[in-house]
Amino acid sequence: MNWSEVRKQFPILDQEVNGQPLVYLDSAATSQKPIQVIETLAEYYKGYNSNVHRGVHTLGTRATDKYEGAREKVRKFINASSAEEVIFTRGTTTGLNTVAASYGRANVGEGDEIVITYMEHHSNIIPWQQLAREKGATLKYIPLQKDGTIKLEDAEKAISKKTKIVSVTHVSNVLGVINPIKELAAIAHQNGAVMVVDGAQGAPHVPIDVKDLDADFYAFSGHKMGAPTGIGVLYGKKAHLENMEPIEFGGEMIDFVGLYESTWKELPWKFEAGTPIIAGAIGLGAAIDFLNEIGREAILEHEHKLAAYAMEKMSQLDGLTIYGPAEPEKRAGVVTFNIEGVHPHDVATVLDSEGIAVRAGHHCAQPLMKWLDVSATARASFYIYNDEQDIDRLVEGLVKTKEYFTNVF
Repeated sequence: MNWSEVRKQFPILDQEVNGQPLVYLDSAATSQKPIQVIETLAEYYKGYNSNVHRGVHTLGTRATDKYEGAREKVRKFINASSAEEVIFTRGTTTGLNTVAASYGRANVGEGDEIVITYMEHHSNIIPWQQLAREKGATLKYIPLQKDGTIKLEDAEKAISKKTKIVSVTHVSNVLGVINPIKELAAIAHQNGAVMVVDGAQGAPHVPIDVKDLDADFYAFSGHKMGAPTGIGVLYGKKAHLENMEPIEFGGEMIDFVGLYESTWKELPWKFEAGTPIIAGAIGLGAAIDFLNEIGREAILEHEHKLAAYAMEKMSQLDGLTIYGPAEPEKRAGVVTFNIEGVHPHDVATVLDSEGIAVRAGHHCAQPLMKWLDVSATARASFYIYNDEQDIDRLVEGLVKTKEYFTNVF
């Protein structure tokens, strides 16, 4: 794969920030958008902007075909059995909250257990906290190893016959750890629990086959994989979705409305109340086309190489700590770190002055920060438009950061 040609498809990267060529290393927060996605959005608004499923006129029919065509692209992308199992949402957070509010409320009771890990994003913690509090259930955590990985033996101890839901991130947004979802799902199912996956960092970076993983639910966001913001997907096994009640009500999700009672449409539309995110879904379809052209195995291999190169170069800097597994093949393209004596926000500020964008803070993972015994970290996250030169610039920026604060103090 010619990664320099891939990079050329992202027009936002062809600019200077603070007088320096932009190096964008914050893709775990949101990815940049290829020109194909941008043009697809412009084409929709300029050529066939219309609501879907409702009208019989030409624009409405074309918009509906494109919208439902995007659903089919998602189905193939994750290898779902049916397009009925693909629910369009606002993002991963909405998907996880839907599972908690619908499936969770119907299937979790007093004394039951919900099992997650210390590495979860807040979006995969708070819905389960709220559900456990509401139902009188117990929220349990699978412990982490020193490098931030999970041992299946620990998962087997944490998951019991009382467990109703196991919910784990596919890829950690801090540690970059790629979790053994298939094996965790097997343990969950052996105990009668369902497997929920936070795929926000998984979908952009690793090949996904929900049937092979045997995930009951898999939620992800479009904006981290080259698609617009505000669009996401909740996959659910059809048997679960058919038995679940919608949590939003209004137009489009109804079959019949009477004065005192109503009935719902069939899947997937009973979970898509109101005017859907039409442009976002069509843009997601375009992003999937783009990623498929590159190949997801190639993307993951590229990120492994970048992570290995970054860890090798960064580990040569005195006073710099890298979090997560030392083996690059165990992580996606995320390297989270701290410089001794320098706050992560200061690190990010100095790097920004050099045109380098990284993330600093707790990354919506405060329990993990506590486990790491830090208040915050800096994070460099790579994607298909990054290369070794970007990492060289990062390392140069980190050297300048250390020199700056050494001189100041």
